Amino acid sequence: MKNYAANRVRNVVLLGHSGSGKTTYAEAALYYSGATKRFGKVEDGNTVSDYEAEEIRRKVSVNTSVIPVEWQDTKINFLDTPGYFDFVSEAKLAMNVADTALIMVSAKSGVEVGTEKAWEYTEEMHMPRIIFVNQMDDENADFEKTLADMRTKFGKAVAPLQIPFNDENGNFVGFINLIKRDARKKVDGKLQRCELPEEKKDEVEVLRSMLIEVAAESSDELMEKFFNDIELTEEEIYDGLLAGISSHSIAPVMCGSATLGYGVKLLLNTIVRFTPPGLEVKKNFHALVDGSEAVLCSSDDETFSAYVFKTISDPYIGRLNLFRVMTGKLDNTMSVYNVEKDTTEKVGRLYVMRGKDQIEVDELHTGDIGALAKLSNTSTQDTLATKEHPISIPKINLPGSVLCMAIQPKGKGDEDKLSAALAKIREEDPTIKMEVNTETKQTLIYGVGEQQLDVMVNKLKTKYKIEVDLLDPIVPYRETIKGKASVRGRYKKQSGGHGQFGDVVMEFEPSGDQSLPYVFEEKIFGGSVPKQYFPAVEKGLQECVLSGVLAGYPVVGLKATLTDGSYHPVDSSEMAFKMATSVAFKEGVPQAKPTLLEPIEHVEVLIPERYMGDIMGDINKRRGRILSMDAVGNKKCIVAEVPTSEMQKYATDLRSMTQSRGDYRHWFERYEEAPMEIQKKIIEQRAAEKDK
Repeated sequence: MKNYAANRVRNVVLLGHSGSGKTTYAEAALYYSGATKRFGKVEDGNTVSDYEAEEIRRKVSVNTSVIPVEWQDTKINFLDTPGYFDFVSEAKLAMNVADTALIMVSAKSGVEVGTEKAWEYTEEMHMPRIIFVNQMDDENADFEKTLADMRTKFGKAVAPLQIPFNDENGNFVGFINLIKRDARKKVDGKLQRCELPEEKKDEVEVLRSMLIEVAAESSDELMEKFFNDIELTEEEIYDGLLAGISSHSIAPVMCGSATLGYGVKLLLNTIVRFTPPGLEVKKNFHALVDGSEAVLCSSDDETFSAYVFKTISDPYIGRLNLFRVMTGKLDNTMSVYNVEKDTTEKVGRLYVMRGKDQIEVDELHTGDIGALAKLSNTSTQDTLATKEHPISIPKINLPGSVLCMAIQPKGKGDEDKLSAALAKIREEDPTIKMEVNTETKQTLIYGVGEQQLDVMVNKLKTKYKIEVDLLDPIVPYRETIKGKASVRGRYKKQSGGHGQFGDVVMEFEPSGDQSLPYVFEEKIFGGSVPKQYFPAVEKGLQECVLSGVLAGYPVVGLKATLTDGSYHPVDSSEMAFKMATSVAFKEGVPQAKPTLLEPIEHVEVLIPERYMGDIMGDINKRRGRILSMDAVGNKKCIVAEVPTSEMQKYATDLRSMTQSRGDYRHWFERYEEAPMEIQKKIIEQRAAEKDK
């Protein structure tokens, strides 16, 4: 593959609902540009883009793939992203290095949740976009309804450049270029120019007029001509469209069938002609230079910097970091400096990726996308630069890892292997997080959704030969007391020689501070318990609060006061007083109205307004308390407090209730007394576990 100057590179991210044809279009672009000699199919598991075992098995993308296509002396880097919402971080990171979004829409399914999300993402990132209505060859395809739905949901920015027409049986046979009033028809599997169908002439003029109006809005000069009823030339319309697409005020709509190749070349032509190169889209972008904020210009003449947007960690092909050159040039003689990790590494070999294939190149210019192998300290969202000019590209916020499961290996002794494998998987997917809960001794894994964790489990099995189980995390309940009790704890043991004797009178009551396990005080008068045994009494208390009397959970909010006791000048010892404290605890706490506390989470659910009733009803069923309902943009945010035990797998339930339109975040708020029926159930469960 030859080197391309910065102004001849286009980075296009493929977005859309799962199944809309993103991977098929990437495959078609490769085939019709001559890059491949075989047209791979998703259902056959032989596409360039979906090469991972999990993708072939599931017949959907789970990773972003870079697919460079050479067309009209231009290099188009397609970034094929997953449509499943569990892998939205892949799409967001790819968007951060793309210049234009190509939103794929199924002509038979119309505007789906994935379409809405894709539009939402491009709005957030102010990204130019083109819409391709795919699968026009399907017998249930309905372009007019799809277009009407898009205009209703996304506004008049949606502007068709072409419309399809059918034969007398209602089958898709060709399409009409609205600007040129040019019709093309399928003949022997190829598109050929034909007469404009009579029944489409009026529709063409209406839509053409709408298209000209939105194109004219991008320029005062064109707008003046439009209002004065002066006909715009084709070149002026194209100039207006280019300006409108660049400012993301126009989203041109095209149609075709990626499977049959209809509209594939025309879309490639449109990308080359109408989408701006990276050095224009990211002409001025914010970064940190020597720790200070700066605005950099995308140019080959600037000092080198690159943003790492993906890491591939594979036991067979090794470790690869995929990056976009933000400024300057990179060649295989240079060294790169990782600003975040403060390390310098030699480049060695420089690649561009095509699916899993590594194509070696000598250099890459501003805006291009490449890969480096064997960078030992580089992770996703790191910046590579030069030591002399340490530029740092800001990181983007990734979706929250809200689904938590406990993970454990099936095989004995696989704990270390599992930990190493998870570290590699987390390099590839930064939304997977891991921690070991010191209290429950469980290894907890966090992800965006069930599909993501299922893919992770299968990767562990196929790539790393480790089989694991995913379990519900143990809820960390607490115990406390509500009443007051005063008891004597006496420990006496005689076994020949010195005996053991300790005697304490302890008063137990609530401390009022649940953030501390216990508060210890002593109110000894007259030396009934010598001072040297006070630490032993506290040590005994410290061990006792680790396991409460109701269900063995840690105790919090306890105040223990040593008020009296006695000792033996020979037989008393620190051990004896520690044991006496334990006796007092086991006898006194049950008399002080012990109770179970459950963790409560602060939950914020962001949803479209039409789901308010369902979500509020569901929160109430989960014993939650709704605190407020606020407007956030065109959505509603429900703020509530819900017991942790009721939030298991809420990510999956919320997605089901809102057709994936809802998002939420949560964090631990405090402990609160659990209802008696819940307490009874928990105590019975713990007793049953101990009996096993």
